[in-house]
Amino acid sequence: MTTRLLAGSALIALTAAMPALATPYFNRIASFATPQNMAAGEDQLRETSPEIVAVTEDGMTLVYTDSPLGVIGFVDLTDPASPQPLGNLELEGEPTSVAVIGQTAYVGMNSSESFVEPSGALLALDVASRAETARCDLGGQPDSVAAAPDGSFVAVAIENERDEDLNDGVIPQMPAGFVAIVPLENGAPQCDAIIRADLTGLAEVAGDDPEPEYLDINGLGEIVVTLQENNHIAVLGRDGAVLSHFTAGAVDLEGIDTAEDGALLFTDSVAGVLREPDTVVWIDDQHFLTANEGDYEGGSRGWTIFAKDGTVAHEDGTSFEQALVQIGHYPEGRSDSKGIEPESAGYAEFGDTRYAFVGSERGSILGIYMLDGTTPTLHQLLPSGIGPEGVLAIPSRNLLVTANETDLGEDGLARAHLMIYELQDVAAPAYPTLTSQGADELIGWTALSGLAAHPTEAGLLYAVNDSFLGHQPRIYEIDATQAPARITRAIDVTRDGRPAQKLDIEGIVALEDGGFWLASEGRTDRLIPHALYKVDADGAIEEEIAFPAELLAVERRFGAEGVTLIGDTLWIAIQREWGDDPENHAKLVSYNIETEEWGAVHYPKESPATGWVGLSEITVHGDWVYIVERDNQVGPNAVTKQLTRVPVAEMVPAPLGGVLPVVTKEPVRDLLPDLLRWNGFALDKIEGFAVDADGTGFVVTDNDGVDDHSGETLFWSIGAM
Repeated sequence: MTTRLLAGSALIALTAAMPALATPYFNRIASFATPQNMAAGEDQLRETSPEIVAVTEDGMTLVYTDSPLGVIGFVDLTDPASPQPLGNLELEGEPTSVAVIGQTAYVGMNSSESFVEPSGALLALDVASRAETARCDLGGQPDSVAAAPDGSFVAVAIENERDEDLNDGVIPQMPAGFVAIVPLENGAPQCDAIIRADLTGLAEVAGDDPEPEYLDINGLGEIVVTLQENNHIAVLGRDGAVLSHFTAGAVDLEGIDTAEDGALLFTDSVAGVLREPDTVVWIDDQHFLTANEGDYEGGSRGWTIFAKDGTVAHEDGTSFEQALVQIGHYPEGRSDSKGIEPESAGYAEFGDTRYAFVGSERGSILGIYMLDGTTPTLHQLLPSGIGPEGVLAIPSRNLLVTANETDLGEDGLARAHLMIYELQDVAAPAYPTLTSQGADELIGWTALSGLAAHPTEAGLLYAVNDSFLGHQPRIYEIDATQAPARITRAIDVTRDGRPAQKLDIEGIVALEDGGFWLASEGRTDRLIPHALYKVDADGAIEEEIAFPAELLAVERRFGAEGVTLIGDTLWIAIQREWGDDPENHAKLVSYNIETEEWGAVHYPKESPATGWVGLSEITVHGDWVYIVERDNQVGPNAVTKQLTRVPVAEMVPAPLGGVLPVVTKEPVRDLLPDLLRWNGFALDKIEGFAVDADGTGFVVTDNDGVDDHSGETLFWSIGAM
């Protein structure tokens, strides 16, 4: 049994076989925030970035590179459901990649003073003692490191990367890159015997300036290396001889979105897009897989299986990207560039099943494919942290690990993480929780901000997106009787037959006539009005009701976050305090549809120790009005994620501008444990709650359009209300 470490890490021989499973799926069992590895007293807000991850031969210790900190991090994986910090080892330069043989880690370290004077070394580190046992000067800036399956040598891609600020990054820029092949004797690098494999003169694009990116080694000791900016691939012998080389080629793409325009429209096509592969990994001794991220002039949004003579055995095209579209992980902000940007890739065998793994850097998803020869079948999509850079399979322990490089701690958002998954004998994967797969057309969706139930049909719900899709306001019909729940239809909100502009829909009520009331959160600095909208069953706006002058006189940015209907009165949850509100009190604003009278009551919010607390949703069921109340914190800082209720009898509005009655709230459910059921970090935005016609409560989160976010949308039921 073998496993190949993703993003150029070593091939590890593993001995224990996994019993055959009837229905095996990977599910996340833990997450590890890499700031946990900082020592006591260190600045925990410093950026960390786990990129490449490897494991010791016994499968018990993870070893990862952290470039911003300049360290190698270690994690105890004895209990994979509870990974424990083992601290960091500070280096003299920037770690770029790591491979492990036995208990020895081989680390590429960049010590370059400039782009024109690149330098670096290969370090051999004893994992247990953290002692450096050897150091080889590599004569250039290292990127990927891989170890031969038989432990006889290590190969290092010496990229000597380009300066993207020089001449607009156009290559060639000397010095040229190469591959360093370092022989090992009993695990010890033989620095005096390093082979320098020349790659110049091979590529059609800047052939005198090869920039090798990633490499991997097969069971024959052959090295495959991608020259990403050169759009080229080479296969080398263990002696450095070029066995074959060929262009990575180009792909014609159809059914993609090529405009960053606040809408998900997959109707475009482009021809001749260079693949420019990043990670490469062997899937057998004759074929390898590339993740075609792109960098210089290309990026084909997919992945490819090549034979080592350059023949294309399988081209994914747009199928991986469209799979991410269906689960809400498409990054609209990258439409005019490289879409989901597949960056990491890998291969492993669990029992008799061969798996290929493809990671989307921008969509933050790991695609799991079953392989029959060179024919893949998409098996599942795993949620990762933000920006999966490296992936590691540990078949001997039925485990999978992703290293997610993006750290947003400086902005108060999610930190960088390692995610741990286990292959389990279960009927279905835990994720995704919501998908548009199976709809009559490809439905792109993201940034869900409000939820409502059909008034009479159980399990039928409606969601809306917020201003992230400012040119595509939509109502999504959801069949919640399936698992995962299914988006079956998208209804465009229109004005005069065109997508309505200047909306930030945050609340929705479904009416018995098939129409809807919508609440839009205003932003006067963006000319978005605070308003209510009545739309028909086809999404056409029939009526627009602006907030009254009494409200607008005290307006602040954080406005309507939900709407519900009690009799003839619409009730709107205002997210936070406006100018005339007492501290930690937000308005529940009323509008009587028949009399056109406005009023409000005050809702007492929790008092936050950090950040702020606001309201995200309001819905009526029976004698109660339910409120979602949340703070703006993520991960371990999250405290308030709760569902409360207020008696309908207390919803008696007073006129605006005067003293407002304060309603009595009663906690119903702490939603923080619910968020952690998926074993990731606690997400920020619980944005939607609805009770269906049978009295079942449903909750949904907002993924911020996969912008500075893992992209995860969690949709779940909390049972009978």
